[in-house]
Amino acid sequence: MFTNRTKKTFLTEEENEVIMTCIREHELRTSGEIRICIESRCSYMDPIERAKELFVELNMWKTPERNGVLIYIAYKDKDFALLGDEAIFKEAHPGFWATESKRLGYYFFHHHFVKGITTCVTNVGDELEKHFPRKGEKKNELPDEIIFGK
Repeated sequence: MFTNRTKKTFLTEEENEVIMTCIREHELRTSGEIRICIESRCSYMDPIERAKELFVELNMWKTPERNGVLIYIAYKDKDFALLGDEAIFKEAHPGFWATESKRLGYYFFHHHFVKGITTCVTNVGDELEKHFPRKGEKKNELPDEIIFGK
């Protein structure tokens, strides 16, 4: 799914900014939080399990409405995971996560990484807005920057 990009070149600075702008735009319409973590490998563990570890490490479970979403990518392992906190997981249509995973996999298979990530952010943002629309002033509880791990 991924090319042989290195940690420093998986995303260019311009691509990084496009993705962060997409996150910011979609978070403005919801109380939910969207984060992206990119690592080269998921330490020979299941990507869902690694995403769960990161979800806790990044304090994503501390949002008041329990509606954070982590998009985890292990590019050298050619794998990824989508992980939603308990409230958004319950509220989203049962097929939502599977559909988004298939869509992201399709884009990655065709080496359209930024398009895949921004499409996923857009769809997650739309789902968050549907169930957790912004009320009043938006407080950004978690940073929008992409986390680059090991």
